This record gives sequence, C-alpha cells and structure tokens, in this order.
Amino acid sequence: MNDNIRKIDLADRTVILVGTAHVSPESVEEVRRVIAEETPDRVCVEIDAGRWKAMTEKRNWEELDIMKVLKEGRGFLLLANLVLASFQRRLGASFAMAPGEEMKVAVEAAEAAGIPWSLVDREVQVTLRRAWARSGLWKRSKLLATLLSSAFGNEEISKEQIEELKKKSVLDDLMGELAKELPSVKEVLIDERDRFLAAKIMEAPGRKIVAVLGAGHLPGVEARIGAIASGEVGTDVSDIASVPGKPWFGRLAGLAIPAILVALIVVGFVKSGATMSLALLAKWLLIHGVAAAIGAALAFGHPLAILAAFVGSPVVMLKPFVSIGFVAAWVEAVVAKPRVRDFESLNEDIQSFRGFWRNKVTRILLVFFLTTLGGAVGNFISIGMIGLKVL
Repeated sequence: MNDNIRKIDLADRTVILVGTAHVSPESVEEVRRVIAEETPDRVCVEIDAGRWKAMTEKRNWEELDIMKVLKEGRGFLLLANLVLASFQRRLGASFAMAPGEEMKVAVEAAEAAGIPWSLVDREVQVTLRRAWARSGLWKRSKLLATLLSSAFGNEEISKEQIEELKKKSVLDDLMGELAKELPSVKEVLIDERDRFLAAKIMEAPGRKIVAVLGAGHLPGVEARIGAIASGEVGTDVSDIASVPGKPWFGRLAGLAIPAILVALIVVGFVKSGATMSLALLAKWLLIHGVAAAIGAALAFGHPLAILAAFVGSPVVMLKPFVSIGFVAAWVEAVVAKPRVRDFESLNEDIQSFRGFWRNKVTRILLVFFLTTLGGAVGNFISIGMIGLKVL
C-alpha cells in the first residue's frame, strides 16, 4: 500500500484509511480500487450532512433570508463559507471535476456493491462557529483575509501541486493555513476534527471498515484510533459536537466599549465640566461614524447605507448589542434589495473578487463586515485619543 493508504489491524476489526486530495482524479480512481479490492463491511466518508446535501442537491439560494442570517450573528460565517466554496470550486475547475468528487464516488461505489456507508465528519458550520467563538473581530478579519487571498489569488495551480495536496487535501490545506494564521484556533480547526473522525469511524459497525478522508487527517486519525483501541480514550465527542453558549462575561463584552467611553466622559466632566464631556462624546461619534462609513464605502455600499453607517453611531451607543454593521447592512438590503438573478448567479459570482462586490447578496455581507470592522477601528482610535486627552 502507498503512503496515502493506512491499514490498521485491531483485535476484532480492520480499519483501512484512504487519504485523498479533494480535487484529484487519481484520488477518485484510488477510492474505487480500494473499495472494490477490500469489499469492506462499511464505507465511511469524511464529509458532513450539510456539505453532502450541498454537493448532491441544487442549492436554492432564493430561499436565503440574508437579514435573518445577520440577526442570528451568522454573517461572518456565511461570508467565510462562500469564500471557501469559491476556493474549492476554483481548484476543481482546473481539473474539470467538482471538489469532493472522491467522496461521492466512495458512496456510489459502496451503493453499487451493496455496502452500507456513513458520513463521519463534523458539520463545517460547527467547526467554523467554534473557531469564531474563540476569535475576536481582529482574528475574524485575519481569518477572512486569509480565505480571500486563497480564493482569489491569480496563481496558476498545476497538476503536480494538486497531487501535493494529498499530503493535506483542499479543505484541510486551507484549515491548516488558517490555523497557522490563528494558532489559538488550531485545536478547533484540525485537532478536534481528527478526534471526531476517529471516533465516528470506530463507532461504525463491521469487521472491516474503509474510511475515505483528506490525507492531512491520516496521522491524527490513525493515532487517535490507536488510542481508542488501547482503551486510552473513548469515542464520546459530545463536548466538541456543538457550539457552546457564550459565558456570562462573553455576553457582557458588548458593554465594554460603551462602559469605557462613559467612564472617560465622566472623568472629563469631573475635570472640566459638561462642555468637555459633550466635546468628548462628539469626538467619539465623529470618529466612529467616519470610520464605519469608510468601511461601508469600501464595500461599495449604497450611499444611504454609507450615510446610515455614519449616523448610526448613536444607535450603537444606546444599544451596544446592535452592530453598526447590521445597521448599514439592513439599509443596504432595503435600498438595494437583491434580485432573483443575484441569487441565481451567486455560485458564479463568488468565483471572482469582482463578482463578490458586484453581487447584491454578497455586497450586503461585505457592507456588514467592513462597516463592523470600520466601527471597531473607530472605537479604538477614539478611545485612545479621548483617553490621552482626559488622563
């Protein structure tokens, strides 16, 4: 067997791990061959139910409620998912095959041979949301910047480079890049998925299991299976299978900036009276509003959305759990409502940097993200300037 196939003989069963590159024609043929030769009792594939549905069913983007996504705090996640989809489609287009084709082939081969199969990966939404929960705005910005540079880079991808991905796989290569940029979330992006995959493979019934997974998971999953077989660890992954709720101090974090501002303004009042306090408040509103408006403008938002970003600062001050990005995005959605053709062309538009800005659906997300980022920059600048003046 080659380096991308690991046969693990345990006391009561055999597990065969097949490492693949998600857009490699050679991987597709290798998957077919291994399943035909080994005739396992069950085939496990490294994909989650959500991605499997997206691969096998046409996504009806017209059903997307963009404002509901933003209200539920999933705007960053949807934007990241769209960029990730663009990255994988770009690689797949280089070889006239869809990303994850070897996973579909594994299922088709299993069904043709009458072999039961299982989806054994954790939902990608859970993975991203768990990473999001460990990241502040700056880390999220860095994560999206890494995704964007990967998705829309002009570098040509050779067949040899695709085969090199057998050492990592497409999704896992990108996850690895994100982990490198954000070491604090490496455990979520890589280690937890290795643990989850190994547990689900070991829970699968049958004396011989063939598991098809990105080759980047081979070392981690193989080691984890050995630990499970020896009784060192169990297969319970309930602690990493969902997104934990925010702790009370996390829920109160949205009050931190207003609290600091109020404290500085109170200090200004004590030192110099009401005139100083009003001047400090006006300075914060101006700096925050201008920075947020610049963010909306960079997203090529509608002029009214840019204006909303500027004048929405008092709303954020009075309602700290309302994002200035949400205010601007809501106005953008109202005055530049996406048309049916924007939803219909979404898959095509996310293939290019220009398309991301042109499509009205993704532009709403960009207005939300860049306005939020601009407002955060404005807060830090204004707090620094006010603090220096007061203290």
